[in-house]
Amino acid sequence: MRENARTMQPKSTLASRREALRYLTVGAGWGGLLTALQTASAAQEAPAKRMPSIFIGHGSPMNALQDNEFSRRLRQWGSDIGKPRAILMVSAHWLTQGNTAVAVVTKPETIHDFGGFPRELAEMQYPASGSPLFAQQALAALKSQRAVPSQAWGLDHGAWTVLHHMYPQADVPVFQVSIDYAQRGPYHFGLGRELAALRARGVLIAGSGNVVHNLRATENSDATRAQASKPWAQAFDDAVKKALNSGALEALMDYPALDASHAMAVPTPDHYWPLLYALGAADFSEKPAYTFEGFQNGTISMRCMQWG
Repeated sequence: MRENARTMQPKSTLASRREALRYLTVGAGWGGLLTALQTASAAQEAPAKRMPSIFIGHGSPMNALQDNEFSRRLRQWGSDIGKPRAILMVSAHWLTQGNTAVAVVTKPETIHDFGGFPRELAEMQYPASGSPLFAQQALAALKSQRAVPSQAWGLDHGAWTVLHHMYPQADVPVFQVSIDYAQRGPYHFGLGRELAALRARGVLIAGSGNVVHNLRATENSDATRAQASKPWAQAFDDAVKKALNSGALEALMDYPALDASHAMAVPTPDHYWPLLYALGAADFSEKPAYTFEGFQNGTISMRCMQWG
């Protein structure tokens, strides 16, 4: 079984937010305009409940089908958080090169970006709507970078396989923000800082990846069964938790400084970077609450956490 991270360039770079809004409403037709108006109306209601910032260790896509300790915790977690106005998702599986993109689609596709799994998984759908207006707010918030609107992405498995459990009715709008794979840790943390303001508007900010993610070294067994971690995997997971608890932000942004086990634990940083968006969106006064801890396949940390 394999997972494939997809790298895509946004189709359009628009000169201003006004042009971007015209693009998404006119380009999407009356259905897109109606969705945009409905989202705008929702945004003008009574003050929103401030949402937390969270990080989800999503693991294998098979977790979407399983009733296991992890999936049960996701269901309870969604209930505990409550229903946000929208979810901003930063997934390890939307990678761009040279820019940051924000999905402005009204009806995001359920992307099956993997192979070798059962047909039942390949046929699953998560029909949540997009949130063009909140996506525009995200574009406006990303002041330090020339983020671009994109209609080239839906919901990849880093998003829908976990939201399937957290919000099973698919009744919360969801939009994704890409990861510029050419950038280093401080860039990703900085974007999280800029996106933090959306929490006060009722937007749940979620990073989805894995603190430890090494598929080449996984145990050959049920990918969704809890397993004892390999020593190097546990060492890095523990180092991340220690750094989070002590507020060692610079070390977390420069993850090789955390522990010598980083070479095996994070062979590529795509699954680590989403943590920095969630961490950046947290207030400095907020301490992480660990909503799930453990490993699948011995080398996949399922650590999940929440700020606020």
